[in-house]
Amino acid sequence: MECLAEMPHAPLDRRPRKRQRLGWDVGPEIPQLKKLCGEEVANVISAMTMGLSSGGIVSSQEAQGLFRFATPPLREDDKDGHYVFAVGDNLTSRYRINAKMGEGTFGQVLECWDRERKEMVAIKIIRGIKKYRDAAMIEIGMLEQLCKYEKSRSR
Repeated sequence: MECLAEMPHAPLDRRPRKRQRLGWDVGPEIPQLKKLCGEEVANVISAMTMGLSSGGIVSSQEAQGLFRFATPPLREDDKDGHYVFAVGDNLTSRYRINAKMGEGTFGQVLECWDRERKEMVAIKIIRGIKKYRDAAMIEIGMLEQLCKYEKSRSR
């Protein structure tokens, strides 16, 4: 029988070195929310209603500016679970819907204007059915892996 040489275990017992933390590893800081007492809430609400009423300190042009980028009212999905929208709606305060690019089994793709970056973007909206949401989460994982190994890092 052959005798196997004993391997030194010292290198195997050390902890593996961790990679340096990169910018995309750290999420954005979440601002702390302030808790208000009942009286403070009433003061805030009354100040808002006075400021936005016709006799208040906010002009109608300023009030329109406050609500110009607001999200559209909550709507129910259609019978197939697709998001119901209208061209020109605000998807969020950041994105305005310009057109529908396509529709498929998973959902819809909308062409939207990104107000922060000042460019057109495509946003995929998944149907409101659990199996499609789960499949979309798998797709997000694959896209993150592709981004991780992308050479150019352009996006």
